[in-house]
Amino acid sequence: MSFDAKHLLGIEPLSPLEITTLLDLADSYVDLNRRAHKHGDALAGLTQINMFFENSTRTQASFELAGKRLGADVMNMAMQASSIKKGETLIDTALTLNAMHPDLLVVRHPHSGAVALLAQKVNCAVLNAGDGRHEHPTQALLDALTIRRAKGRLQRLTIAICGDIAHSRVARSNILLLHKLENRVRLIGPPTLMPSGVADWGVEVFDDMRAGLEGCDVVMMLRLQRERMDGGFIPSSREYYHRFGLDAEKLAHAKPDAIVMHPGPMNRGVEIDGTIADDINRSVIQEQVEMGVAVRMAAMDLLARNLRARPAEVMA
Repeated sequence: MSFDAKHLLGIEPLSPLEITTLLDLADSYVDLNRRAHKHGDALAGLTQINMFFENSTRTQASFELAGKRLGADVMNMAMQASSIKKGETLIDTALTLNAMHPDLLVVRHPHSGAVALLAQKVNCAVLNAGDGRHEHPTQALLDALTIRRAKGRLQRLTIAICGDIAHSRVARSNILLLHKLENRVRLIGPPTLMPSGVADWGVEVFDDMRAGLEGCDVVMMLRLQRERMDGGFIPSSREYYHRFGLDAEKLAHAKPDAIVMHPGPMNRGVEIDGTIADDINRSVIQEQVEMGVAVRMAAMDLLARNLRARPAEVMA
């Protein structure tokens, strides 16, 4: 299988072939997860440590379940009460972790680049579970798998990503992945929630939902990330929903078979109408959650293969 990465820090370093390899393996894990006996042994004998410096429900639970289903010894570190809170540096934490000899380290961190820094200091494989506004690679991969299974392909689709683009690592990772696989990407949202330099990203930018959704195959809604906002980015939740929330009238401008996605957690009545979110004919939001476990199983499986294939390394 063509996947040579030592870590999974972002989508940017991955080739289209590596992305396809991971998605193909994840497809097999979807089948495994639907069986009565859901366990494999790809990570048997390995130790997985989950370090979440930001709160998470879906991602942390998904990584934990993925590791356990593949036979890893999984430990969740309570970072809210960790030595980092007592003043320890990230580098010292990395050195401490090295002494424990983990094999897989899953990290979510509020600062862009923090996960890459850790990866430089530890001897194990590191998976980025989201760092600041930078990237969230496994979310983009699970979104890609969801799209591929729903549409039968992952090329030459028109995909709209709507909402809070400026604060979204999910949007950044998805744009990178979708471009690598030759899709047309549209960004829809208020100018205040568009990042600077977006015109250079090779995307189409709209501030009108109806125009942006015209003829789309996939509609990907994003959460309003109020915790990352330090000013008045939107006038009110009510006004935001009126202009940029997905409802039946706006969705009617997309293709009749367009699918609706959301990485969660959803703010119903702000980003998306609850009826649309629950429409089993259009919404694939629950499928995204299911694909998340399979994609994370595949990612850790491939990294573990590479880990076992290379000679033991000694920290300088």
